Amino acid sequence: MGVFRRKSWSPYAAGALTGLLLCLSVLFVGKYLGASTTFVRAAGLIERSVAAEHVAGNKYFASKKVRIDWQMMLVVGIVLGALWSSKLSGDFKSTAVPPMWEKRFGAKRSKRFTAAFAGGVIAILGARLAGGCPSGHGLSGLAQMSISGYLSLIFFFGAGIIVARLIYGKGE
Repeated sequence: MGVFRRKSWSPYAAGALTGLLLCLSVLFVGKYLGASTTFVRAAGLIERSVAAEHVAGNKYFASKKVRIDWQMMLVVGIVLGALWSSKLSGDFKSTAVPPMWEKRFGAKRSKRFTAAFAGGVIAILGARLAGGCPSGHGLSGLAQMSISGYLSLIFFFGAGIIVARLIYGKGE
């Protein structure tokens, strides 16, 4: 079995490791953790392959320096790490429609994909309007003992609980 076959990590250990990563990031790179700018940079990289002159003339993209950077590698690492962890623990399942969703809304893939896409759009728009994502405001804001970090994290969790209750009810 070993340490890699456990069903889940202790949330305390995972939190401590995330805090350590944040400290190392500030120490070695001089940057706090965040992820939402990665999606803007990725859009700029894709657009540059089609309309390089538009990206070059765009003030926002010029200030964000459209390139693969440490933050983009962090997001790639999160995805690959989650996949690796689920494979090692034996929890990996590939399902187009999760059982909880199917029970509540039916088995239509198109409905699930549309809801997931709309949720992603809302999340990234909210992150861009707020000037950062939950990891940026929450983790990095808390590390700096920022009032806005505490407030944003409270509202992220509060909104998540409310939306989950609206969508799934009081079930599972």
